[in-house]
Amino acid sequence: MQPQQTEKETRDSKPGHAGRSLLLIVLGLCLGVAGDRLLRPSPGVSDVSQSSEHGPLPAFSRIGNRIVVPTGSPLRSRLVLANAVSKEVSHRLVLPAVVEADPGRTVKVLPPLAGRVVSLQVQLGEHVTQGQELAVIDSGDLAQAYSDDKKARTVLALTRQILDRQVGLEKAGGAAVKDRQQAQSDYAQAQSEFDRAETRLRSLGVSADQLERTSLLSLKAPITGSVTDLEVASGDFLNDPTATIMTIANLDTIWVTANVPEKDTSFVFAGQSVDVEFPAYPGETFSGKVLFVSDVLEPDTRRTKVRIAFDNPNKNFKPNMFANASFAAPTASQIIVPTSALVMNNNSTSVFIEVAPWAFERRNVEIDYQEGEDAVIKSGVNPGEPVVVRGGVRLND
Repeated sequence: MQPQQTEKETRDSKPGHAGRSLLLIVLGLCLGVAGDRLLRPSPGVSDVSQSSEHGPLPAFSRIGNRIVVPTGSPLRSRLVLANAVSKEVSHRLVLPAVVEADPGRTVKVLPPLAGRVVSLQVQLGEHVTQGQELAVIDSGDLAQAYSDDKKARTVLALTRQILDRQVGLEKAGGAAVKDRQQAQSDYAQAQSEFDRAETRLRSLGVSADQLERTSLLSLKAPITGSVTDLEVASGDFLNDPTATIMTIANLDTIWVTANVPEKDTSFVFAGQSVDVEFPAYPGETFSGKVLFVSDVLEPDTRRTKVRIAFDNPNKNFKPNMFANASFAAPTASQIIVPTSALVMNNNSTSVFIEVAPWAFERRNVEIDYQEGEDAVIKSGVNPGEPVVVRGGVRLND
């Protein structure tokens, strides 16, 4: 006789209870697998955990010459791209300049002979007219010149008389031909000496016909203008005929001279319109044209002198005044990128070009010039190419 089952065993042996037990076992297995998955990190989480142990993930990677910014890199939100554009650009070159006297209207006054300045009739900056007395010089050389002229005049008269006498005697048959020829030679030599003495007096600015012949020489102004330099005073002794004692410049026309850098020389040419502003006259702009561009580059400054002529009837423009000359270069098609796209690398300038989605290449560029926030590219970038215009320095690693 089998033992009777307990109430619990009877309850467990029922089919419903067996199904519930099996369900609990399956559910436990599922929870175990899920728990294992929850405890096991995903590949991304694993990378982050690994990156926290070995440092942050790189914002970009290099594949050959390319720089690739992967998906999820924070660098993507920091890079701004724009296409390089080609447009007509009129370059304006603004250069410092200075006012100069026209050399063709400037005369350096030299002492015609040695002597002492007994009287100075003008001061520095004074306006003089042509023929006005500048100074009086007491010179023994002038007295000698007068004496030479007088002697030459006397000898000329004497040789003329002798020649006339010999010609008359030859016609009468009372003199030889050689005597008449010798008289002619003497007269010719006397005439040459007289002409030399007269020329010497004229070069000194005096007339040989004046009655009063003294050692005082009146130095006259050769042109009308202003005394821009004075190197002599009353009482000075002048012994060097090549030393300038004063400079007179006619300032009715002046030059504004600008020094153009060698790289910008191609932007300027004769006849080009120029706007000039002077600090002495704020708010005013004076228009002129380039008179000429020097054919010689200054070796010390590596600049070319460019001169603009201005009429100056009221003497408003004074030599040595500062100015700013603005040259308008001809319009030309140029490739433009923002200056923020330029990345300096040692002695070169480069930009980053997008060659594939989020793949970039560094490219060295040659800058023609910069104006405001734009850079004109001479070579290295083609129109329409996408350029990193902001954040490119983050790729400069």
